[in-house]
Amino acid sequence: MSSGSVTISLPGPEATCNLARAIGAALAPGDAILLSGDTGAGKTHFCRCLIQSLLAAPEDVPSPTFTLVQTYDTPSGEIWHADLYRLGDTTELAELGLSDAFATAISLVEWPDRLGSLAPANALGLELTAGDDPEARTARLSWSHGKWQDILSRAQIDAT
Repeated sequence: MSSGSVTISLPGPEATCNLARAIGAALAPGDAILLSGDTGAGKTHFCRCLIQSLLAAPEDVPSPTFTLVQTYDTPSGEIWHADLYRLGDTTELAELGLSDAFATAISLVEWPDRLGSLAPANALGLELTAGDDPEARTARLSWSHGKWQDILSRAQIDAT
């Protein structure tokens, strides 16, 4: 197990999409990305780009703010996109089935602080923050499991 982190400057929304597509192409069931950042930082935009890049046919990818979870079948495996912003407490997580998804699907979780102790230890953390330009973002990727070094390498992201 090796931990690490990398910070990437994203000058605009297309750069965020490019990062999402690159990471998405290297994901497999059992991989989880925990996305944090302020409201409007680009978490849903990242997820939408990643999901759309893996779909066999184009489809609408709405924010799961009100449904809490949206699922998608892709050639790479099932994707679970969760937005936990409105979650009252961790007891509601059992009803969502996220624990099972962490083992069997590609999981994208916005507002992962709501997971508490249920957050998967082998997940990739992705924190998005606003940049100096209104369109710019900074992405800080962090991990404590060595598989992410390999995944990011396959995505051609220098994580050394």
